[in-house]
Amino acid sequence: MKNPKSKRIVATIEARTTSSRLPGKVLLPLSGIPALEFMIRRVRRCDYLSDVVVACTTNVLDDPISSLCERIGCTCFRGSEDDVLSRVLGAAQEAAAETIVELTGDCPFADPGIISEVIELYFSGDYEYASNTVIRSYPDGLDTQVFSSEDLEKVSRLTSDPIDRVHVSSYFYRTPGAFKLANLHAPPDMFWPDLGLTLDERRDYEFLNALVDRMGPSPESMKARDILAVLRDAPELLAINKAVRRKGVNEG
Repeated sequence: MKNPKSKRIVATIEARTTSSRLPGKVLLPLSGIPALEFMIRRVRRCDYLSDVVVACTTNVLDDPISSLCERIGCTCFRGSEDDVLSRVLGAAQEAAAETIVELTGDCPFADPGIISEVIELYFSGDYEYASNTVIRSYPDGLDTQVFSSEDLEKVSRLTSDPIDRVHVSSYFYRTPGAFKLANLHAPPDMFWPDLGLTLDERRDYEFLNALVDRMGPSPESMKARDILAVLRDAPELLAINKAVRRKGVNEG
């Protein structure tokens, strides 16, 4: 396996306040801090990362995201609201990333251990894209995608399809044979593909808040495996957001 620590690996977190279903969701408090800050604290625990950069928009409504990043010392890049691919690419370039770990700001429980495993998978062969999402086995909300800045630049030149421009890395897995792909499959104790740990709607926020209350004094450091164990012992929490419909890749 190639040594991941020989590369500058940067996590990009896409974030904005203008979500149609739950405006301002990334700034809603979890465990007493904004959900985005909660997520950044978790992501920063991944030893392979050289930097974490938030990719928000130039919309004035996202000024609070920029201010949050300044307060906690996190790099913030501001780019196109609609062309998310160009925004993430710009964030990666500003951070001098050789390898990108693409994350989205509606996944506050992003897990540093899973991020590390996907990075290791990416570097274990001649892969151009590695994730734990193409074949869904982990809960929705632990999504991690890894690829090089060079390959994302290539994708940016190859596609103008609005789906690809919004979903950033979809071209990698929507174009058969174009890239060598690898998928991380969940171990048995983490196999829960129909569980939603994302912050999409108000019911998700109520669910995540209730879950955080069960996670003990340092929820930002709790491993995903242990979070799922908490949920298995508290099935009543699952009813809170069970009816939320998740968007597919073809939806904005």
